[in-house]
Amino acid sequence: MHKSLKLSIAAALGVLLPAGMPAVAWGQAPGGTQAPAAAAPQAPKEPKVKDIAEYDIFNEILKDQNCSSNSQNSSCSNPEASKDPSFWPKKALQGLDTWTQKYPDSDWKDQRLYMYMQEYAKLNPPNSAKVVEYGTQVMGKGLKNVFYDPKEGPRQILNCLFLITVNVAALPNATADQIDLGKKSALQLKEEAKAYFVPANKGGTADAAWAQARAQLDSAADHSLLAFEVAPANAANKAGDCASAQPMYIKALQDRPDSAYIAYQLANNTICLQKTQPAMASMAIYEFERAAMVDPTLGDPKVDPKQLQTYADSLYTRIHGSDEGLDALKQMAKSNPLPPADFKIKTKEEIQAEKEAEFAKNNPKLALWMQVKGALTGADGETYFTNNLKDSAVPPLSGVVVEGKPECRSKELLVAIPIPGQQGPPTAEINLKLDAPLAGKPEAGSEINFAGVPTAFTKTPFLLTMEAEKAKVDVKTSPCTVAPPRTKKKQ
Repeated sequence: MHKSLKLSIAAALGVLLPAGMPAVAWGQAPGGTQAPAAAAPQAPKEPKVKDIAEYDIFNEILKDQNCSSNSQNSSCSNPEASKDPSFWPKKALQGLDTWTQKYPDSDWKDQRLYMYMQEYAKLNPPNSAKVVEYGTQVMGKGLKNVFYDPKEGPRQILNCLFLITVNVAALPNATADQIDLGKKSALQLKEEAKAYFVPANKGGTADAAWAQARAQLDSAADHSLLAFEVAPANAANKAGDCASAQPMYIKALQDRPDSAYIAYQLANNTICLQKTQPAMASMAIYEFERAAMVDPTLGDPKVDPKQLQTYADSLYTRIHGSDEGLDALKQMAKSNPLPPADFKIKTKEEIQAEKEAEFAKNNPKLALWMQVKGALTGADGETYFTNNLKDSAVPPLSGVVVEGKPECRSKELLVAIPIPGQQGPPTAEINLKLDAPLAGKPEAGSEINFAGVPTAFTKTPFLLTMEAEKAKVDVKTSPCTVAPPRTKKKQ
């Protein structure tokens, strides 16, 4: 359910409980005699073994339990145990099954449920489903009824709640009832830990170990509650129902605004939605940045904290085209778990379109020509010319005269349309054929405004031929130079 919840159950319980339950914990004294009732003054009925056979089964299970918690003990030597790390808990479970079959109504049947929980949790890997199954039964009977011993009971309750909490969180597909059980056990675990971890109960436990045990229990409860919060959303997301998962993630993040994990899950969910709703990319980037700002490790100290931040930043620059505005986005994400309703990161395509629109607004003629030329020089340039441009009137254009043909009283004009920033002398791109010659000589480099009809086109070298009425051509001309008359030599 949440990768950071993979805690070592045994490590967390080392301070709280011995690995195995001593026989006297249930009122049974060595040798098969009954312990004094004072060991469980709150119990409605003092449990007793039915016969010596039950006593033998019970104590054999305790031996196996002790070995499953401390296999290095000299009394736990077994060649099979070195081959199978689950050997001892499996053996203990076999003993518990035998006990259950032969003594289904044992006075210890409620405590036996807890013993099942312990051994299923010790398997490698733990059988979380079985731990939860037996934990559900224990919770149903009431923890104070099962763990009534005034000395051992509080610690056993902590252990039981811990096992239920972390194992519900470890279930890959927890049901709604199981999640409710997990929430209840996690909250109760925090309450019981607060009541238990007081100086009076510390005894000879080292301060550091005492504090660490309390911290582990609180951490397990908090991480599990977080996992339970997003479990329904995770399940929907995993099933491909990203649309249903998103509002659940948003609600979870509103409830837990400081959770980097939920922000990260929401970001991944939004990536899923982006496949059909491209606009969702903005929210995904925002939540990745939010997670990176809150806790880039997502609660896992082994994770490189730069990894998530680098990924989030790369998504931004890939969509936006540059890191412009990224710092402002980070500050916004740091302060707010969710983006404002109108939040949007402009894509590089949108930015380019805005620039082109602004350019077209300020330079309509040049923008028109760039559009036409772009289509003509494209892969389907000839098709575009034939189907869209040939013999169709083109709105007025502006350029510069490169050359007039003939030089005086020109009937053809070679025209260039330079773009801003273009280097070098202008190159003729249009051959303008007039219906009548100009009255004078067109000045090379002078501005020309004209409207015409395209009639021919060559892609390499690029040249568009247009026919134009002289009346629709505005160009500066100078008088043609008249050669002086020849004088006859005197005879």
